[in-house]
Amino acid sequence: MNLFSSLALGDLQLNNRIVMAPLTRLRADDAGVPNELLVEHYAQRAGIGMIVTEGTWPIQESRSYPRQPGIETEAQVEGWRRVADAVHEEGGTIVMQLMHGGRVSHPDITGTPRIVAPSALAAPGETRTTAGKVDMPVPHALTLDEVRATIDVFVRGAENAIRAGLDGVEVHGANGYLIHEFLSPVSNVRDDVYGGSPENRARFAIEVTTAVADAIGAGRTGIRLSPERNIQGVLEEDPADVLATYTAVAKGLAPLGLAFVDVLHPEPAGDLVQTIRRLIGAPLIANTGFATPTTREEALAIVADGHADAVGVGRAAIANPDLAIRWELETEENELVGATIYGPDHRGYNDYPSLDAARAGR
Repeated sequence: MNLFSSLALGDLQLNNRIVMAPLTRLRADDAGVPNELLVEHYAQRAGIGMIVTEGTWPIQESRSYPRQPGIETEAQVEGWRRVADAVHEEGGTIVMQLMHGGRVSHPDITGTPRIVAPSALAAPGETRTTAGKVDMPVPHALTLDEVRATIDVFVRGAENAIRAGLDGVEVHGANGYLIHEFLSPVSNVRDDVYGGSPENRARFAIEVTTAVADAIGAGRTGIRLSPERNIQGVLEEDPADVLATYTAVAKGLAPLGLAFVDVLHPEPAGDLVQTIRRLIGAPLIANTGFATPTTREEALAIVADGHADAVGVGRAAIANPDLAIRWELETEENELVGATIYGPDHRGYNDYPSLDAARAGR
């Protein structure tokens, strides 16, 4: 396999095997509506094989950050339609990462009376609201009826994404947010069918993804996982439990025939990731870094050695809108400016030059 060859992920057609990883950038408007900044940003990167959008909330209660986009209201749907149309006009493929933030939020961010989680355990540390930093609050533990209603929330979000013209949906089951909170025995201390054993803790991830796949088609549905990520208080430090939990997730999702599984882990060739890949039976997008950038050489080797079908790339995709061209031609890359990763405007977002512009000194 070659990083620059085409690839089918279920119903999704990629011109190359580079995937733009989901990247929280916080440039939507205050109501969570994608604006022209987002339209331009994603259209600039349409040459990447597939774009996975930033985490997008399906209901106000699930919002994690100010200026994070949503997919609940008609205005948000219309905003995302402009994004999808712009990407498609450039020949690209774009899927939405559907993200319920769970306990990683605050009522000052959501504007709702509560935030929710599998258990009434606060995430460690602080979060940033428009008024400044505040401690993470103790969330409301979802009842069984509320768990089932939350599954429906994911479905409505997925249906809205497809209605907005996106090509598919990635269910966010990683990085310490709601689905990941269910997977960990540290953040999930329930004693019902969604807690306790690895199989029970895997149940919510399976049921959400199954419901989404039933609604929009498995060929347009993927899931992101981050085993052993140990982030935001969602700890997975017992290797035996990790293997049992993610084996349960993979076996539960295997009958669906998903478009892809997107795994964030520093060892994509290792037993854990490859076991998930084998059991789930879906094409693998490997993402090896979070704070550590994925390099061209690393991406080439992962695909050439057969360790994954595609490679997720974050920081290089921020700094290089034409990343696929640069990597194929083996040319210089723009340097990422860390200070503008998050911000209110185009700086560090839409002002990175293309290769031609960079060479022309523009």
